[in-house]
Amino acid sequence: MAYDIDKPDEQWREELTPEEYRVLREAGTERAFTGEYTDTKTTGVYSCRACGAELFRSDTKFESHCGWPSFYDPADSSAVELISDRSMGMVRTEVRCAACGSHLGHVFEGEGYPTPTDQRYCINSISLRLTPTTEG
Repeated sequence: MAYDIDKPDEQWREELTPEEYRVLREAGTERAFTGEYTDTKTTGVYSCRACGAELFRSDTKFESHCGWPSFYDPADSSAVELISDRSMGMVRTEVRCAACGSHLGHVFEGEGYPTPTDQRYCINSISLRLTPTTEG
C-alpha cells in the first residue's frame, strides 16, 4: 500500500530510537507490562509516534490487564490499516498506522470485554505518543 508519509528506511532509522524502529518499522513487540501507557488514565489523544497521525482517544481506552494499552475503537476508522498476520504460527490481525504504515499492534475480537465494539486493539506503548487534553 502507498502511504501519505513515505520515507526511506535510513530516514526512519535516524528519526526513531532503535527500540521504536524495531517495533514501528520491523513489527516488533515491546515486553508486556513495560510500556509507559499500559496503565495511564490521562485524558488525551494517542498519536503515531513515527508520524504524528491521530490514532486513538483516551475515552476508548480500557483496562484489559493484557500488558499493553487497549482500546475498543480507533479515533477514525481510516486512521488504522488492518492486515492479516500469519506470523508466529497463528492468525491475527495486525494494526498499522494508515498514514505511514508503522506497526502498532494487533486487534482481537470476541474476547468478551464489556466494550461497545467487542474489539481489543492491543497497541504497543512505544508506537504511541499521548497528548493530554486540558479540561477547561
